[in-house]
Amino acid sequence: MTRKALTSIAFGLGLMLATPLQAAVDEVFTAEDGPIRVTSFVEGLSHPWAMAFLPDGGLLVTERAGSLRHVTSDGQLSAPLRGVPSVVAQRQGGLLDVVLDPEFAQNRLVYLSYAEAGMGGSGTAVARGVLEEGASALRDVRVIFRQKPKVVSSGHYGSRLVFSPEGHLYITMGDRESFRDNAQDLTTHIGTIVRINPDGTVPQDNPFVGQADALPEIWAYGVRNSQAAATHPETGVLWEIEHGPRGGDELNIIEAGGNYGWPVATFGVEYYGLRIGEGITSAPGMIDPIHQWTPVIAPSGMMFYQADAFPRWQGNLFVGGLGSTALVRLELDGDTVTREERLLEKLGLRIRDVAQGPDGAIYVATDEKKGEILRIAPAD
Repeated sequence: MTRKALTSIAFGLGLMLATPLQAAVDEVFTAEDGPIRVTSFVEGLSHPWAMAFLPDGGLLVTERAGSLRHVTSDGQLSAPLRGVPSVVAQRQGGLLDVVLDPEFAQNRLVYLSYAEAGMGGSGTAVARGVLEEGASALRDVRVIFRQKPKVVSSGHYGSRLVFSPEGHLYITMGDRESFRDNAQDLTTHIGTIVRINPDGTVPQDNPFVGQADALPEIWAYGVRNSQAAATHPETGVLWEIEHGPRGGDELNIIEAGGNYGWPVATFGVEYYGLRIGEGITSAPGMIDPIHQWTPVIAPSGMMFYQADAFPRWQGNLFVGGLGSTALVRLELDGDTVTREERLLEKLGLRIRDVAQGPDGAIYVATDEKKGEILRIAPAD
């Protein structure tokens, strides 16, 4: 029986509940390649946004309100860690992504993205710090990147963090809603993807280094609100997925210096139904998505599956769905999406992030007031 059914029964019996009844998940679902078992791995989270697995099989989890939590390999949840930067926890803002340094085993560095207050409003920022032994705190925390400029808006921070195979850090950002025209302006970070060194300095081979009318951190631009990104396991190239407006969620392959069209070209329309700009889906000099969703799935979090637990899913791309309340599985033939399957829709939960665990299982974070990490494994 699903948690939705349990909640309905409870209210139907007239039970006086402070919050809706919520049961731990332990269900078998039918998937195209065989049955899968979905179980609760971690409960007791509030709007988890991202997770990063540690070498010992545990993981770090961010909660949007501003807490970083440690989870042991057997699913025990810690108190919030000390030393986390202050965040603007309003609407879409808060503590967002978390990733480990490629040399974490030696330096124990952890990177966090978040909404930061400052002169002029708020903006996406990235800080890094050392995870203390015992995972109770971060120390030596310092900010390595701040979006320019900060603006008065509490939406579209973007904020996925991805390390390239060469050790550069990509940071995805959004258009900050009413500032969307800036996504075509290289003098701001709004609506861009930036690429920096782990210490915050600018790689000298970035495409706009030395260009007077462009910020040197920018790697690509014309992005609406990218909350999903990963490097392709074979090519090492960054792929990203961004929220469209009403229609037009996009899957893009990111090229250095590429312009991805927003808000000039889009498959979506305004939320109230009118066209955006000239209503075109493609324009000269702008790169088209390789796949788009209309209606939207509201994408957040993505990963290329590479483990052995699901051998038939190796090389598939998995995407979290917020509005679609689904884990979206995409089969690929090179750069072409050939098939799509939606998993977990029956649960009716907003899926914020997805990751491959060290055990080969798939883990998803549910963006709910009573959020959790779910583990997906073969039913046998």
